[in-house]
Amino acid sequence: MSDQNSLNMLDLDKSLTLFTSHLESIGRSSNTIIAYKGDISQLVKYLQSVGIKSIPEITQQQIEDFKKNLSKNNYTAKSVSRKLNSIKNFFSFLQKEGVVTDDPSREIKHPQYKTSIPNILKPMEYRALRDACRHDLRATALVELMLQCGLRISEIADLHLEDIKDNELFIKAYESHFERGVPLNQSARAALRRYIQEERQDSKNKSVFVTKTGRPLLVRNIRSLLNRYFSRADIKDVKVNDLRNTFIVFQLESGVPIDIVSRVVGHKRISTTEKYLSLTTGTSQALGIKLKEL
Repeated sequence: MSDQNSLNMLDLDKSLTLFTSHLESIGRSSNTIIAYKGDISQLVKYLQSVGIKSIPEITQQQIEDFKKNLSKNNYTAKSVSRKLNSIKNFFSFLQKEGVVTDDPSREIKHPQYKTSIPNILKPMEYRALRDACRHDLRATALVELMLQCGLRISEIADLHLEDIKDNELFIKAYESHFERGVPLNQSARAALRRYIQEERQDSKNKSVFVTKTGRPLLVRNIRSLLNRYFSRADIKDVKVNDLRNTFIVFQLESGVPIDIVSRVVGHKRISTTEKYLSLTTGTSQALGIKLKEL
C-alpha cells in the first residue's frame, strides 16, 4: 500500500497521534497540546460510538451532531467553541497532510457567547493585601512582582537569582512564549531585595523563591500562599492572576501605549491586551513608554 493510501485510510487514534506529534514539532506549549488532545479524543470517542473508524468517513453532519451532543451534556457555549476550535485546527492539519481533501469542519459555526471581562483589584483592595502580608517578606515580594511587573505565577516560580538584573527581570523563553525583559521598578526591587537579604534561606537552589526547607516554591505553593492573604485582607471573589490583570489595566489607564504593555506582560498577540481596554476610561493620552508604579 502506498504512503498516500495509508494516509487516506488513517484511523482515528493514529490521526490524533500524528496531530499531537505535529503540535510538539512546532513548539506548542504542553498545556496547549494537552487541551487539544483532550478535545480531539472526545470527538474520536463520539465518532467511534456511532461506528466511524477512519478519518475519510467523517462528515459535516457528524461533527454537527457531536456539537449538539456537547450542548445536550451541559457544556457551556464557551467550552463548545473551544472544542470546535481544536477540531478545526485538527482537520486543517489533516487537509494539509493530504489525509482529507475536504475539511468537514469548515462550515461548522461557533456558538455565540459573551467574553468574560478580566477582573481587577481596586486600590483599597491591593492596599489591604499589602497590609495583610507586610510582615511576610516573601509574600510581599510575590505580590509586588505580580502587581508592579505583571508577571505570571509560572514565571515567578521559574525565576532564578541570575535573572535579576539592576533594573530588570529576565524572563526566559518557555513553551510558546518568547524571552523578554521586564522593568523592575523601585517598589518591586525593594521588596525583592528585602526578601532575598533578610528572609530567603541560604539555599543552594538557584530559584528566587524557596520554601522554608530551601526547595523551589511551586506554582501551587504561590497560589495557596497568596490566597491565604487574600482571605486575611477580606478580599473576596478574586484570583491570584487578578494582580497581573490589575497591572495591565493600570498601565493602560495611565496612558502607557498598548504595544508596550503587551510586550512587557508577554502577550503573543496585541488583541489579547486589547480586551483590557474595556476596563479603562479611555481618557488618558500616551505619556511615554515608562511604566507607572501602583
